[in-house]
Amino acid sequence: MSTEEIQRLGKELIDILHLKTSPVAVRLVKTDEELPADVPRITENIRHCQMVDNVRRKGSQFYAVIDDHMCKGGAAVMGLTEMGEKLKTGEVYYHLKHFGSMDAAKNTMEKVPRVPAHSVKAVLYSPLETTKFDPDVILIITNPKQVMELSQALLHKNGGRVNASFAGKQSVCADGVAYPYISGEAGVTVGCSGSRKYTEIKEDEMIISIPVDMLPGLVASARTMFSN
Repeated sequence: MSTEEIQRLGKELIDILHLKTSPVAVRLVKTDEELPADVPRITENIRHCQMVDNVRRKGSQFYAVIDDHMCKGGAAVMGLTEMGEKLKTGEVYYHLKHFGSMDAAKNTMEKVPRVPAHSVKAVLYSPLETTKFDPDVILIITNPKQVMELSQALLHKNGGRVNASFAGKQSVCADGVAYPYISGEAGVTVGCSGSRKYTEIKEDEMIISIPVDMLPGLVASARTMFSN
């Protein structure tokens, strides 16, 4: 699938479902040679969820290395670095009173999807309809009705179920990127305290993400089901 075809499908998906913000193309870059010459490095130190939110709302396109990620937990689950010990054990969330015991916190964090540490050099971000690179994963942040329609379109041809797996933790990074990247499956997640605090993701929005290989079938089914 060419980059031009990915752009075309992204534009069509926006038009069919009347999405208010862009689907976000994300690529986990393994080597410096994979970085496109015409995609700049981000010029601010912010969180991954903020990067995704800025891309979908403002149309920016950039790459980010570990030093650009303010949230090292998000960077860790995407393979840019090791996860800190206090986050890995759940101690951070326990002290925030998100869990009733350290065991509960640890049990949750052990199940968070993670790309192997230090396997990724940088992360590329772009609106899907203008991407200059071939993404690994596509994130769509939208309302529950449109997540329903996207889920229905994913199942239109072969049936089955969309298996949502989330804990309200590490949502836009682990659930939104690492899970579909590792599993090859679509994922649905509801956001987390951090992503809802630091971004403009609205109370009535949630996240669905897919591996890029699912994009042609998704758009074809959405065209059949929802085009006016």
